[in-house]
Amino acid sequence: MTLLQNLESRLACALETALGEATPPNITAAADLRFGDYQSNSAMVLAKRKKTNPRALAQQIIDAIDLGEIATADIAGPGFINFRILPEAYAAHAVSLLKDERLGVPEPGKGKRVVVDFSAPNVAKPMHVGHIRSTIIGDSLCRIARFLGFEVIADNHIGDWGTQFGMILHGWKTLLVHDALEKDPIAELVRVYRQVNASTKDDPAILETCKAELVKLQAGDPENLAIWQQCIDVSKAGLQKIYGRLDVKFDHWLGESFYNDMLPGLVDEFLEKGLARESNGAVCIFSGNSKEQEQDPFKVHKEDGWTDNPAIIRKADGGFLYATTDLATIEYRIDEWNADQIWYIVGVPQQLHFRQLFDAAQRWGKTGDFRHIAFGSILGEDRKLMKTRSGDNVGLTDVLEEAIERAAAAIAEKNPELKGEEAKEISEIVGIGAVKFAELSQNRLTDYVFAWDRMLALNGDTAPYLQYSNVRIRSIFRKLDGEFDSSAASIVLEKPEEIHLARLLARFGEVVPFVLEDHRPNLLANYLLELARAFHSYFEACPVLKSEEPLKSSRLALCELSSKVLEKGLGLLGIRCPERM
Repeated sequence: MTLLQNLESRLACALETALGEATPPNITAAADLRFGDYQSNSAMVLAKRKKTNPRALAQQIIDAIDLGEIATADIAGPGFINFRILPEAYAAHAVSLLKDERLGVPEPGKGKRVVVDFSAPNVAKPMHVGHIRSTIIGDSLCRIARFLGFEVIADNHIGDWGTQFGMILHGWKTLLVHDALEKDPIAELVRVYRQVNASTKDDPAILETCKAELVKLQAGDPENLAIWQQCIDVSKAGLQKIYGRLDVKFDHWLGESFYNDMLPGLVDEFLEKGLARESNGAVCIFSGNSKEQEQDPFKVHKEDGWTDNPAIIRKADGGFLYATTDLATIEYRIDEWNADQIWYIVGVPQQLHFRQLFDAAQRWGKTGDFRHIAFGSILGEDRKLMKTRSGDNVGLTDVLEEAIERAAAAIAEKNPELKGEEAKEISEIVGIGAVKFAELSQNRLTDYVFAWDRMLALNGDTAPYLQYSNVRIRSIFRKLDGEFDSSAASIVLEKPEEIHLARLLARFGEVVPFVLEDHRPNLLANYLLELARAFHSYFEACPVLKSEEPLKSSRLALCELSSKVLEKGLGLLGIRCPERM
């Protein structure tokens, strides 16, 4: 049980005693530590409801609460109740955390199954910088959800079926260089696609040929299916190399093609149930007219008032769209995987698509907790979308390579003793960690500037700073004669810096579950930065190795717990910690 949960339990009992009825407690971490560690506005809220004096009610609650040896309480302002945790309580809690593999983090997700749909690149195309956000946010949310007890199914819904394959098929048959395909399959497929795409603009007959190749593929032509499967295989192999480098794993790779056979029956069912109707030859989903027009995703306001904004699920030429495939995907995840929740880690521009998708799915009877976890864009240092000089998207592999090279240069400058394979491995850990943390420390909804120097700095809000903080802690233990047994240590907190460090260590169990309330890994990232800063202040103010026993063991135990929390917290963000830097 966290200290916050302990306080909430005690406050709930006091509220029931004071009011004669069960009332949910309302305790939050104090914004200003001068007034305490936690505060509650329960007295003010309840006093308004009961038309009584809030300070008097707050006093009643304080008189009824049994805080034991964990805290003191006082009243502030119009009726806030402030709680100050006693140093002895923080010390005892720190000792209990050292013996707890979960470091005080509860498992509120137990018994719940969530499907996380993230990354989802198109095959036969390279991953670019735009894939960073979905891939890294999605992986982190999977890690955090699993740690919180959820059963997580990570699904990479790759784009492996669509109009681009008509061009790739034609190019494969007429332009492909097989030696180039073996050397770098994605680059060769992209070259072929671009050359065919350019030629269609000058020669309409080539476009018709590409369409014919696509029709043959969709009809099950053996030759085209074999080429398509080769494209999928070589693309997956290339993608796996990038995911391996990022330490990102999926349970399934069910792409668009997996659902292709389900689409005709789905459209027929929507028509039969009156959930869709024909319009100008296409089959469309219109409003269910159960929501206010301002909240209805199938309505849009124009100059002459509100009008229909339908979603097409079958085009007039018989083709299907993303909306059709995504509805089939929801059906599969609910009916076959028994998902309680489905999270889509997809950019902000797709908000309307997901609002329509979720509305249509619920009207269809697919009940579940569907969430679009949206994110903004990555900008270059000119504050424009990151592009190469030729105007192409910056390749994700190029970003990772540059991060590792820059990390290697920084490490060589700081610690020239590191050589060979060790230096290479540390550069990889630091460079990729820097890219991940630059992403995860941002509010996911905001655009952010991708700035190399700031990202790799050893000082500031960066992964290298956090990794260095942990390296600094581990170096303390390397200087000891023999092993340190933290399980046998007792902890005494005297100085303000060690009390504050213990306070932050106790909050790890509160912060991690809170991340999923709005799917914001930046809350954990910011907590880890605050913890690292608190550790550095503690280390400067409280000598560790030069202290006499039992103070030395107490301070070593706090160092050990700080390292455990930093490593676990960074691990939940998908970031590794090197032994040296």
